[in-house]
Amino acid sequence: MLLAALVVGSGIAAVQLSPDQVGLQLVENAAATAAGLFAIILMVGPVSGAHFNPVVSLVDAAFGGLSWRDAAAYLPAQAAGCVAGAMLANLMFDRSAVSIATHHRASGAHLLAEVVATAGLVLLIFALARSDRAERAPAAVGAYIGAAYWFTSSTSFANPAITVGRMFSDSFAGIAPASAPAFVAVQLAGGAVGYGLVRLFYPRAASARAQAAQQPSHERIMLR
Repeated sequence: MLLAALVVGSGIAAVQLSPDQVGLQLVENAAATAAGLFAIILMVGPVSGAHFNPVVSLVDAAFGGLSWRDAAAYLPAQAAGCVAGAMLANLMFDRSAVSIATHHRASGAHLLAEVVATAGLVLLIFALARSDRAERAPAAVGAYIGAAYWFTSSTSFANPAITVGRMFSDSFAGIAPASAPAFVAVQLAGGAVGYGLVRLFYPRAASARAQAAQQPSHERIMLR
């Protein structure tokens, strides 16, 4: 909920503060999202692992870090939270709680950008986790998303739940319902690409590599 309120609310504020200056609006939206995401991950990371993103939860389950049962339970909570966050943002700026977005985004370039954005996010998160640097994730994820607002044409949704939530705000950060299914599909595809990249670059977690290095040489050979 906080993530969607952050993204949508800062988008609404940016348009109000900088009318007719789209570049400046994007700067404001991206900066608020990057800083806020850092803070939110620190806030709830110790409670739930900061699972705001269904793609990340599914990839975590594929790696065995989260049970499939827990991942399935997270998905509706993630979507409901993002819808509630978008509604909350609308209300905070004296708008109707629900206003269906009219911003169509599903061009070929946007869809390719979502594959890249989501794959990069997955690779970043699990690269840190599998190299014993998970404590750096809040800053790294915030920085990545802030940068991806700019280097991807889609402004890096990279999250099916936030895509669903952003349908409910006809604002700078909104996405038309007609565009959302394609976005969700390519985000899932990006998650699969990210999973493959993690398996390629980090075939085993750092702790597993360290344990293997401490074993006698003949045991290491058998493990291979």
